[in-house]
Amino acid sequence: MNAIIKKELFSFFASSIGFMAIGVFLVLNGIFLWIINNDFNILHAGFADLNSFFYLIPWVFIFLIPAITMRMISDEYRLGTIEILKTKPISLWNIILGKYLAALILVIISLLLTATYIYTIFVLANPIGNIDFGVITGSYFGLILLASAYTSIGIFTSSLSQNQMIAFILGVVISYLLFFGFEHFIQFFDTETFYIQQLGLYHHYKSISKGVIDTRDLIYFLSVSFFFLYLTKLKLDHE
Repeated sequence: MNAIIKKELFSFFASSIGFMAIGVFLVLNGIFLWIINNDFNILHAGFADLNSFFYLIPWVFIFLIPAITMRMISDEYRLGTIEILKTKPISLWNIILGKYLAALILVIISLLLTATYIYTIFVLANPIGNIDFGVITGSYFGLILLASAYTSIGIFTSSLSQNQMIAFILGVVISYLLFFGFEHFIQFFDTETFYIQQLGLYHHYKSISKGVIDTRDLIYFLSVSFFFLYLTKLKLDHE
């Protein structure tokens, strides 16, 4: 599995895909959070926190992560190397997990680079340092869990077609529906069906973002990630 991770990470950075993904991620954040005069602008919020950042990033991830994962298995189909890969002395699970972890590592690197935002609001706070580290830590942890779910979805959609664009579009659609689709769905029902809302990623991400790590949220995110990785294995088993 380590060989797969190294191969994918080398592929990301050797072809500049990794640098482009991280660059686009940071540029988009910078434009929306620090430059454009909009509701997300931290400097115009009137108080020092990263709420707008933690609200914006899940939506950026919906497009960024499928763009990272779209080629990971579809390229193996297109180049005819999937059969060769499956004959190697490595299990399907190791192949899938290697590609999954490589993509997730790239996303985590992108998130780590935004740690400079914490220092910025630390200095901007009045008095200096008057920020809620518990909420910030919980929100970052929630973003990593959310990224893990999106990445598993992206790996699965990449296994559905050798066409990268199809894999990307499917990844975006499924990620959006699972993140916010249940929030839309609940609007057509009364509060007695609130449990439907709990099926969505947004509900559990919002819960962790409050700074409280609930085992139910952890189990939910891990279950979603495992479910889509398992679907990927079933798909590759039948190739």
